[in-house]
Amino acid sequence: MKTYTRQQLALRNGQDRPEIWIAYLGVIYDVSDSRLWKNGKHYEHWAGQDLTEELADAPHTEKVFVKFNSVGHLIE
Repeated sequence: MKTYTRQQLALRNGQDRPEIWIAYLGVIYDVSDSRLWKNGKHYEHWAGQDLTEELADAPHTEKVFVKFNSVGHLIE
């Protein structure tokens, strides 16, 4: 699987490029087709970021990620 830096992930924010990606626990997910991520925003969260620490405040669990395709791994 491909690897991406934080800078590369940041470009997939729904604004700079058409892809809408987020990362969780080092895995990058493509949420472009989700109606909840239109324009790269999901409530107070923005795409193109690692949302691992923010999941604790979400009304859902990490099981939500099974709906989305993983496109790569986030490297530091």
